[in-house]
Amino acid sequence: MKKNPIYFVAIACICFLALVFLSNQSNENAKTQPPFVMSLTKSIEVPDKVEFAGEEIKLERYDMHERYDREINGFTYLHSTTLLLIKRANRYFPIIEPILKENGIPDDFKYLAVIESNLNHRAVSSASAAGMWQFMPKTAPSYGLEVSSEVDERYSIEKATKAACKYFKQAYAKYGSWASVALSYNGGQGRISGELEKQQAEDGLDLWLVDETTRYYFRMLAIKQIFEAPYRYGFVLKEKDLYKPIEFTSVVVKQTIPDLAAFAKEKGITYAQLKDFNPWLRDRKLTISAKSQNTYTILIPTQESLYYKKGERMKVHNRKWVSNNR
Repeated sequence: MKKNPIYFVAIACICFLALVFLSNQSNENAKTQPPFVMSLTKSIEVPDKVEFAGEEIKLERYDMHERYDREINGFTYLHSTTLLLIKRANRYFPIIEPILKENGIPDDFKYLAVIESNLNHRAVSSASAAGMWQFMPKTAPSYGLEVSSEVDERYSIEKATKAACKYFKQAYAKYGSWASVALSYNGGQGRISGELEKQQAEDGLDLWLVDETTRYYFRMLAIKQIFEAPYRYGFVLKEKDLYKPIEFTSVVVKQTIPDLAAFAKEKGITYAQLKDFNPWLRDRKLTISAKSQNTYTILIPTQESLYYKKGERMKVHNRKWVSNNR
Protein backbone atom coordinates (compact mmCIF):
# COMPACT_ATOMS: atom_id res chain seq x y z
CA MET A 1 0.00 0.00 0.00
CA LYS A 2 1.45 3.37 -1.06
CA LYS A 3 1.62 6.09 1.60
CA ASN A 4 0.47 9.64 0.97
CA PRO A 5 3.41 12.05 0.23
CA ILE A 6 1.91 14.43 2.78
CA TYR A 7 2.68 11.82 5.43
CA PHE A 8 6.42 11.96 4.66
CA VAL A 9 6.40 15.77 4.62
CA ALA A 10 4.71 15.83 8.03
CA ILE A 11 7.23 13.38 9.48
CA ALA A 12 10.11 15.50 8.11
CA CYS A 13 8.64 18.69 9.62
CA ILE A 14 8.22 17.04 13.03
CA CYS A 15 11.83 15.81 12.97
CA PHE A 16 13.11 19.27 11.99
CA LEU A 17 11.13 21.00 14.75
CA ALA A 18 12.37 18.44 17.27
CA LEU A 19 15.99 19.12 16.27
CA VAL A 20 15.48 22.89 16.55
CA PHE A 21 13.89 22.49 19.98
CA LEU A 22 16.69 20.24 21.24
CA SER A 23 19.32 22.61 19.81
CA ASN A 24 17.75 25.60 21.56
CA GLN A 25 17.52 23.67 24.79
CA SER A 26 21.19 22.71 24.46
CA ASN A 27 22.19 26.35 23.89
CA GLU A 28 20.15 27.53 26.88
CA ASN A 29 21.66 24.84 29.06
CA ALA A 30 25.16 25.78 27.86
CA LYS A 31 24.61 29.36 28.98
CA THR A 32 23.55 28.33 32.47
CA GLN A 33 26.12 25.58 32.98
CA PRO A 34 29.66 26.43 34.19
CA PRO A 35 32.26 26.75 31.39
CA PHE A 36 34.81 24.03 30.71
CA VAL A 37 37.62 26.51 31.46
CA MET A 38 38.17 28.20 34.83
CA SER A 39 38.23 31.75 33.50
CA LEU A 40 36.20 33.83 31.09
CA THR A 41 37.76 35.91 28.31
CA LYS A 42 35.92 39.12 27.52
CA SER A 43 36.85 41.45 24.69
CA ILE A 44 37.88 44.87 25.99
CA GLU A 45 35.65 47.76 24.97
CA VAL A 46 37.29 50.28 22.65
CA PRO A 47 36.50 53.91 23.56
CA ASP A 48 35.61 56.52 20.96
CA LYS A 49 38.76 58.46 21.76
CA VAL A 50 41.82 58.48 24.01
CA GLU A 51 44.42 61.09 24.93
CA PHE A 52 48.20 60.83 24.74
CA ALA A 53 50.74 63.59 25.41
CA GLY A 54 47.96 66.18 25.28
CA GLU A 55 46.80 65.04 21.85
CA GLU A 56 43.34 63.54 21.33
CA ILE A 57 43.20 60.40 19.19
CA LYS A 58 39.80 59.42 17.79
CA LEU A 59 39.30 55.68 17.49
CA GLU A 60 36.10 55.56 15.46
CA ARG A 61 37.73 54.92 12.09
CA TYR A 62 38.06 51.19 11.36
CA ASP A 63 41.89 51.04 11.33
CA MET A 64 42.32 53.16 14.46
CA HIS A 65 39.65 51.10 16.26
CA GLU A 66 41.17 47.75 15.27
CA ARG A 67 44.78 48.72 16.01
CA TYR A 68 43.85 49.85 19.50
CA ASP A 69 41.64 46.78 20.00
CA ARG A 70 44.52 44.47 19.16
CA GLU A 71 46.90 46.06 21.64
CA ILE A 72 44.52 46.61 24.58
CA ASN A 73 43.40 42.98 24.41
CA GLY A 74 46.98 41.81 23.94
CA PHE A 75 48.29 43.57 27.05
CA THR A 76 45.20 42.65 29.08
CA TYR A 77 45.57 38.93 28.45
CA LEU A 78 49.37 38.80 28.40
CA HIS A 79 49.01 38.55 32.16
CA SER A 80 52.50 37.77 33.41
CA THR A 81 54.24 40.37 31.23
CA THR A 82 51.84 43.21 32.02
CA LEU A 83 51.86 42.37 35.72
CA LEU A 84 55.66 42.53 35.73
CA LEU A 85 55.62 45.91 33.96
CA ILE A 86 53.50 47.46 36.71
CA LYS A 87 55.78 46.01 39.39
CA ARG A 88 58.91 47.38 37.69
CA ALA A 89 57.34 50.80 37.14
CA ASN A 90 57.27 51.36 40.89
CA ARG A 91 61.09 51.31 40.84
CA TYR A 92 61.81 53.09 37.56
CA PHE A 93 59.07 55.69 36.98
CA PRO A 94 60.35 57.81 39.92
CA ILE A 95 63.66 58.06 38.03
CA ILE A 96 62.22 58.68 34.55
CA GLU A 97 59.38 61.12 35.30
CA PRO A 98 61.43 63.99 36.79
CA ILE A 99 63.85 63.89 33.83
CA LEU A 100 60.99 64.10 31.32
CA LYS A 101 59.47 67.01 33.24
CA GLU A 102 62.79 68.85 33.53
CA ASN A 103 63.21 68.62 29.75
CA GLY A 104 59.67 69.67 28.86
CA ILE A 105 58.66 66.26 27.49
CA PRO A 106 55.09 65.03 28.12
CA ASP A 107 54.91 62.61 31.03
CA ASP A 108 53.18 60.03 28.81
CA PHE A 109 56.48 59.34 27.05
CA LYS A 110 57.49 57.16 29.98
CA TYR A 111 55.24 54.56 28.30
CA LEU A 112 57.58 54.56 25.33
CA ALA A 113 60.25 53.11 27.61
CA VAL A 114 57.72 50.49 28.72
CA ILE A 115 57.12 49.19 25.22
CA GLU A 116 60.72 49.65 24.07
CA SER A 117 62.35 47.49 26.74
CA ASN A 118 59.65 46.19 29.11
CA LEU A 119 61.39 48.49 31.63
CA ASN A 120 64.40 46.20 31.53
CA HIS A 121 67.52 48.36 31.89
CA ARG A 122 69.69 45.50 30.61
CA ALA A 123 67.64 44.81 27.47
CA VAL A 124 69.46 44.17 24.17
CA SER A 125 67.63 43.72 20.87
CA SER A 126 68.60 41.48 17.95
CA ALA A 127 69.69 44.67 16.14
CA SER A 128 72.03 45.60 19.06
CA ALA A 129 69.83 48.37 20.43
CA ALA A 130 70.45 48.49 24.18
CA GLY A 131 69.15 49.79 27.48
CA MET A 132 65.76 50.95 28.64
CA TRP A 133 65.42 53.38 25.70
CA GLN A 134 67.00 51.01 23.16
CA PHE A 135 69.56 53.30 21.54
CA MET A 136 71.60 51.92 18.66
CA PRO A 137 75.40 51.94 19.15
CA LYS A 138 75.98 54.30 16.21
CA THR A 139 73.16 56.68 17.17
CA ALA A 140 73.88 56.96 20.90
CA PRO A 141 77.01 59.19 20.72
CA SER A 142 75.13 61.86 18.75
CA TYR A 143 72.84 62.23 21.76
CA GLY A 144 75.66 62.46 24.27
CA LEU A 145 76.05 58.81 25.27
CA GLU A 146 79.49 57.21 25.51
CA VAL A 147 79.77 53.77 23.93
CA SER A 148 83.06 51.92 24.36
CA SER A 149 84.40 48.55 25.45
CA GLU A 150 84.40 49.64 29.11
CA VAL A 151 81.57 52.17 29.26
CA ASP A 152 78.20 52.01 27.52
CA GLU A 153 75.92 54.74 28.78
CA ARG A 154 72.93 53.38 26.86
CA TYR A 155 72.49 51.19 29.93
CA SER A 156 72.40 54.16 32.31
CA ILE A 157 68.75 54.90 33.06
CA GLU A 158 69.36 58.56 33.90
CA LYS A 159 71.71 59.38 31.01
CA ALA A 160 69.73 57.40 28.44
CA THR A 161 66.51 59.13 29.51
CA LYS A 162 68.17 62.51 29.04
CA ALA A 163 69.39 61.38 25.62
CA ALA A 164 65.88 60.27 24.68
CA CYS A 165 64.58 63.71 25.69
CA LYS A 166 67.04 65.30 23.26
CA TYR A 167 65.66 63.11 20.51
CA PHE A 168 62.04 63.91 21.39
CA LYS A 169 62.70 67.66 21.35
CA GLN A 170 64.48 67.47 18.02
CA ALA A 171 61.76 65.35 16.43
CA TYR A 172 58.93 67.52 17.79
CA ALA A 173 60.56 70.63 16.32
CA LYS A 174 60.45 68.81 12.99
CA TYR A 175 56.95 67.30 13.09
CA GLY A 176 54.94 69.35 15.59
CA SER A 177 53.14 66.14 16.57
CA TRP A 178 53.94 63.84 19.49
CA ALA A 179 52.38 60.92 17.61
CA SER A 180 54.85 61.39 14.75
CA VAL A 181 57.68 61.78 17.29
CA ALA A 182 56.82 58.38 18.77
CA LEU A 183 56.53 56.75 15.35
CA SER A 184 59.89 58.18 14.29
CA TYR A 185 61.54 56.81 17.44
CA ASN A 186 60.74 53.34 16.12
CA GLY A 187 60.82 53.85 12.37
CA GLY A 188 63.42 56.60 12.08
CA GLN A 189 62.92 60.23 11.10
CA GLY A 190 64.15 59.55 7.56
CA ARG A 191 61.50 56.91 6.97
CA ILE A 192 58.63 58.84 8.54
CA SER A 193 59.51 62.08 6.71
CA GLY A 194 59.99 60.22 3.44
CA GLU A 195 56.69 58.32 3.72
CA LEU A 196 54.76 61.46 4.65
CA GLU A 197 55.96 62.96 1.38
CA LYS A 198 55.58 59.85 -0.79
CA GLN A 199 52.12 58.98 0.55
CA GLN A 200 51.04 62.63 0.46
CA ALA A 201 49.91 62.43 4.08
CA GLU A 202 49.98 65.01 6.86
CA ASP A 203 49.54 62.71 9.86
CA GLY A 204 51.97 59.92 10.72
CA LEU A 205 49.04 57.78 11.91
CA ASP A 206 47.70 57.73 8.34
CA LEU A 207 50.84 56.16 6.89
CA TRP A 208 51.22 52.64 5.52
CA LEU A 209 54.24 51.36 7.46
CA VAL A 210 55.80 48.06 8.49
CA ASP A 211 53.72 46.23 11.09
CA GLU A 212 56.09 46.92 13.99
CA THR A 213 55.96 50.69 13.48
CA THR A 214 52.22 50.67 12.77
CA ARG A 215 51.57 48.91 16.09
CA TYR A 216 54.08 50.98 18.04
CA TYR A 217 51.97 54.02 18.87
CA PHE A 218 48.88 51.98 19.72
CA ARG A 219 50.87 49.81 22.10
CA MET A 220 51.72 52.98 24.03
CA LEU A 221 48.07 54.06 24.05
CA ALA A 222 46.98 50.67 25.35
CA ILE A 223 49.57 50.24 28.08
CA LYS A 224 48.83 53.76 29.33
CA GLN A 225 45.15 52.85 29.80
CA ILE A 226 46.05 49.75 31.80
CA PHE A 227 48.60 51.55 33.96
CA GLU A 228 46.02 54.20 34.82
CA ALA A 229 43.47 51.63 36.00
CA PRO A 230 45.02 48.15 36.43
CA TYR A 231 42.18 46.77 38.54
CA ARG A 232 39.69 47.58 35.80
CA TYR A 233 41.62 45.29 33.47
CA GLY A 234 41.92 42.48 36.00
CA PHE A 235 45.32 43.24 37.54
CA VAL A 236 45.12 43.09 41.31
CA LEU A 237 48.25 44.09 43.21
CA LYS A 238 48.94 44.90 46.82
CA GLU A 239 51.65 47.23 48.06
CA LYS A 240 53.98 44.34 48.87
CA ASP A 241 53.73 43.03 45.29
CA LEU A 242 55.47 46.05 43.78
CA TYR A 243 59.24 46.21 43.32
CA LYS A 244 60.76 48.46 45.94
CA PRO A 245 62.71 51.54 44.88
CA ILE A 246 66.41 51.25 45.63
CA GLU A 247 68.28 53.95 47.52
CA PHE A 248 71.89 54.73 46.65
CA THR A 249 74.96 56.60 47.70
CA SER A 250 76.86 58.12 44.78
CA VAL A 251 80.58 57.67 44.32
CA VAL A 252 82.26 60.06 41.90
CA VAL A 253 85.17 58.31 40.19
CA LYS A 254 88.02 60.37 38.75
CA GLN A 255 90.74 57.73 38.72
CA THR A 256 91.06 54.30 37.15
CA ILE A 257 89.52 51.36 39.01
CA PRO A 258 91.67 48.34 38.03
CA ASP A 259 89.37 45.73 39.60
CA LEU A 260 85.65 46.44 39.93
CA ALA A 261 85.07 43.27 41.97
CA ALA A 262 87.53 44.52 44.60
CA PHE A 263 85.92 47.96 44.43
CA ALA A 264 82.48 46.45 45.05
CA LYS A 265 83.72 44.41 48.00
CA GLU A 266 85.28 47.52 49.48
CA LYS A 267 81.88 49.25 49.26
CA GLY A 268 80.10 46.36 50.98
CA ILE A 269 78.26 44.93 47.99
CA THR A 270 78.80 42.06 45.57
CA TYR A 271 80.20 42.44 42.07
CA ALA A 272 76.82 41.26 40.74
CA GLN A 273 75.02 44.04 42.65
CA LEU A 274 77.49 46.61 41.37
CA LYS A 275 76.83 45.51 37.78
CA ASP A 276 73.08 45.26 38.26
CA PHE A 277 72.73 48.87 39.37
CA ASN A 278 75.50 50.19 37.10
CA PRO A 279 75.03 48.12 33.94
CA TRP A 280 76.87 50.77 31.91
CA LEU A 281 80.09 49.30 33.34
CA ARG A 282 80.90 46.81 30.57
CA ASP A 283 84.27 45.46 31.72
CA ARG A 284 85.91 44.28 34.95
CA LYS A 285 87.81 47.55 35.16
CA LEU A 286 87.14 51.24 34.57
CA THR A 287 89.98 53.12 32.89
CA ILE A 288 90.24 56.89 33.11
CA SER A 289 93.09 58.34 31.11
CA ALA A 290 94.82 61.54 32.10
CA LYS A 291 93.95 63.07 28.73
CA SER A 292 90.21 62.36 28.81
CA GLN A 293 89.59 63.88 32.24
CA ASN A 294 86.33 61.91 32.36
CA THR A 295 84.50 61.44 35.62
CA TYR A 296 81.82 58.84 36.31
CA THR A 297 79.26 58.39 39.04
CA ILE A 298 78.82 54.87 40.37
CA LEU A 299 75.70 54.06 42.37
CA ILE A 300 76.16 51.99 45.52
CA PRO A 301 72.88 50.58 46.89
CA THR A 302 72.28 50.97 50.61
CA GLN A 303 72.15 47.72 52.55
CA GLU A 304 68.63 48.39 53.83
CA SER A 305 67.14 48.85 50.38
CA LEU A 306 68.55 45.53 49.15
CA TYR A 307 66.12 43.47 51.24
CA TYR A 308 62.38 42.92 51.43
CA LYS A 309 61.43 42.86 55.09
CA LYS A 310 58.23 41.42 56.46
CA GLY A 311 55.91 44.16 57.66
CA GLU A 312 57.88 46.87 55.85
CA ARG A 313 55.65 49.57 54.32
CA MET A 314 56.26 49.67 50.59
CA LYS A 315 56.77 53.06 48.98
CA VAL A 316 54.07 53.18 46.29
CA HIS A 317 54.70 55.57 43.42
CA ASN A 318 51.12 55.53 42.10
CA ARG A 319 48.21 54.53 44.34
CA LYS A 320 46.15 53.55 41.28
CA TRP A 321 48.35 50.48 40.94
CA VAL A 322 47.36 48.86 44.22
CA SER A 323 44.12 47.48 45.61
CA ASN A 324 44.91 46.81 49.25
CA ASN A 325 41.26 46.63 50.25
CA ARG A 326 40.32 44.03 47.65
